[in-house]
Amino acid sequence: MGMDHTKVSIIFPVKNEGVNVKNTLTSLFSTNTSIDYEVIIVDDASEDRCCDFIEKSHFKNKVKLIKTEGVGPSVARNIGAENAASDYLLFCDAHLSFEPFWIDKLLTPLRLNMSDVVCPAIASMDDPKIVGYGQTLNSSLRIQWHKKKPMLFNTAVIPGGCFLIKRDAFFKVGGFETGFRTWGHEDVELSIKLWLFGYRCSCEPSVTIKHLFRKSHPYKVDYDGVYYNLLRMAYLHFNEARIKKTKDLIVHRSAKKIDRLVLKDGVEQKRNKYKKSRAFNDEWYFKHFNIPF
Repeated sequence: MGMDHTKVSIIFPVKNEGVNVKNTLTSLFSTNTSIDYEVIIVDDASEDRCCDFIEKSHFKNKVKLIKTEGVGPSVARNIGAENAASDYLLFCDAHLSFEPFWIDKLLTPLRLNMSDVVCPAIASMDDPKIVGYGQTLNSSLRIQWHKKKPMLFNTAVIPGGCFLIKRDAFFKVGGFETGFRTWGHEDVELSIKLWLFGYRCSCEPSVTIKHLFRKSHPYKVDYDGVYYNLLRMAYLHFNEARIKKTKDLIVHRSAKKIDRLVLKDGVEQKRNKYKKSRAFNDEWYFKHFNIPF
């Protein structure tokens, strides 16, 4: 597939989004930009027929719709990327609204080689005064949002809800983790992996998109799977001491059982492969971003 160096591929993973898909596309196509883009929706076995409207509406010729059979958010995003025709991949949740020239402003730092991955500020759709500017991790590996800074700055974690990445960087690190079983930690793992491979992740605070923060998921979240992803991430990227600390974070579930499952699934082979390609180790990452873990 030939690459289009002037275009951005916007990838929306979708699972039981209801009217949000239509609202997000309406906002996207009505927002001014000077950047040419394509839209790829990966409908991962939605049960609410939330993407059915596309084939019967004016969006039909503007959207590439791909249907998958419950592959999970990481693999769905990777499938979107594999079907993209651009040098820049813009991953977005399907419950966003946008401001004029947001794509242009996110693309500028990548074109100027000031960064390899850029996220906007993300505001709450229900209360736009609540805004986060990229993320870091606390002593329990939970997400914490940054406060506003005056210009482009490096961030430990790129929020998965909206970020623009160079295609080359995405595929060099292998994309989103394909061994994850369910929702959880996919954006954290990708961010850590990018930094360890020598790529830069940044927040552009002059751009704000609005995000619908939901109180519950519109699909079943398997917390055994969430812990599985957490521990798999640790095995892929952390030293032995941090792997042990990660096991201590597993509560209300059997850490030994999850540990056996992760080891059974070939994580050590992938870990060894990553070690050969990394520019930094996890000690550098946690010290660089002052993360107390």
